Amino acid sequence: MPIKTAEKFTATTKAATETFTKNSAAAMAGVQELAKAYQALATKNAEKLAAAFQAFTAVKTPKEFVDLQQKFVKDSVDSAVVESKALAELTFSVFTAAFAPAK
Repeated sequence: MPIKTAEKFTATTKAATETFTKNSAAAMAGVQELAKAYQALATKNAEKLAAAFQAFTAVKTPKEFVDLQQKFVKDSVDSAVVESKALAELTFSVFTAAFAPAK
């Protein structure tokens, strides 16, 4: 009887370890994917900021400044909505994949 209990304990421990290993690997891959997405977003935003700064330095009238500012704000808000939706979907997919092996 004690041998069967030890075998069950060993099998359960092995299964739990395998599940943990699969979850950890999926989580690490997901974290790397998220890091790449955030890095790409940061690079894109830095480029947009540099372009906006350059555009603002070329402004000659107050009306041009206000028009450019409004365009910049609108574009920034639109971009933020799209990017946050994409990042939320990616985050959801990463967590779903990371915990799928546990099922």
